[in-house]
Amino acid sequence: MTTRPITPLRGWVVVGAALGINLILGVLYAWSVMGKALVLQWHWTAAQASLPFTISAASFSLMMVVAGRWQDKIGPRCVASLGGILLGMGLIGSRFATTPGLMLVTFGLLGGVGIGLGYSATTPPAIKWFPPGRKGRITGIVVSGVGLAAVYIAPLTEYLLSVTTIPNTFLILGLGTMVLVTLLSQMLANPPADYVAAPGGDAGAGAAIAPAARPNLDWHEMLRTRQFYLLWLMFVMAASAGLMIISQVALIAKDQAHMDKWGFAPVATLAIFNTIGRVVSGFLSDRMGRTNTLILAFVLQAANLFAFSHYTTPGLLIFGSAFTGLCYGTLFTLFPAATADFYGMDNLGVNYGLVFTAFGAAGVIGPMLAGRIRDAYGTCHYAYLISAIMLLLGAGLAMIVKTRSPRAAPPFAGPDQRSRVA
Repeated sequence: MTTRPITPLRGWVVVGAALGINLILGVLYAWSVMGKALVLQWHWTAAQASLPFTISAASFSLMMVVAGRWQDKIGPRCVASLGGILLGMGLIGSRFATTPGLMLVTFGLLGGVGIGLGYSATTPPAIKWFPPGRKGRITGIVVSGVGLAAVYIAPLTEYLLSVTTIPNTFLILGLGTMVLVTLLSQMLANPPADYVAAPGGDAGAGAAIAPAARPNLDWHEMLRTRQFYLLWLMFVMAASAGLMIISQVALIAKDQAHMDKWGFAPVATLAIFNTIGRVVSGFLSDRMGRTNTLILAFVLQAANLFAFSHYTTPGLLIFGSAFTGLCYGTLFTLFPAATADFYGMDNLGVNYGLVFTAFGAAGVIGPMLAGRIRDAYGTCHYAYLISAIMLLLGAGLAMIVKTRSPRAAPPFAGPDQRSRVA
């Protein structure tokens, strides 16, 4: 079969569109501002105001499995467009949600499903246009949009709330989301079947586990490998630690560093370095390997959390928040890239969707761990220690994953799978 030469510009157009979509899907970050407004203006309880975000995050995580399979089958353009429409409808519907129960359906369920559809269709098509040596950095660029969204979406929402009402703010955000995501989705496309990416990138350790001989396993085959369960547990342990800090950082700033008026500073700092971590880790992993980069991030984050109780000044607390964001951001670059390394590109959408369910579990474990320990002891100190130990366990699991031979047959695989790898 002959290959069809295609300009590299086409791949970068897909990367730019995917990045733009993720920047808009980060509207989820607006909820911290919206939730505060619901408490102060509509007199909802804090629990009532936080539950739509929790439902949205859970729906997002679970939808990734279904959405990933769809985008593998019908392509990213349709799936991302549907995601933008549903997320926009969820936000517009929230304009009429005057009770917590209705908000759970509009922003929580409908919005979360829309985010899951859109997010699932951004990374897979983007990295298919580039050689293995650039897989990490392309993934980092694409997923950085979600982290970077926090930098603009929260101030934008704050501004809208200052000039109009809560319902109108939901309406404006919903219309903008629906239009922009649908337009950008039209630029998403997988490369042709006969497309071969031009050689590029660094043929270092990062490419060592991603040779052409790596088979394309479907999700049934993936679930029969040890790597999947190790990756899933690693994701849970690391994401729980990051979400534990993210969910409590404003309160931690008040408790430990007495940052009553500047509590937003560590929040914004964490968001910025979350974005930086997603990009930098992609470049590092292409040079030193996915698991080596994961081990480094896990160990550094563990050290940060062991020290977190001692961040008792504004400067130290902001430093700790930046370090947390930097290490946490690596997860969203390295895990999709590692999933592609182990299981191939053909079924990346559904395969990574299954790995990403770990984020949903972490979204429950991390915040609940911090909240319950703080309620019981008046401090998050023990939550820091538990999370640090979890990270070290995750680093140990990463070492086990690293020792797997890339050309070895998947564990538990039958003769057919072994013959495909040989």
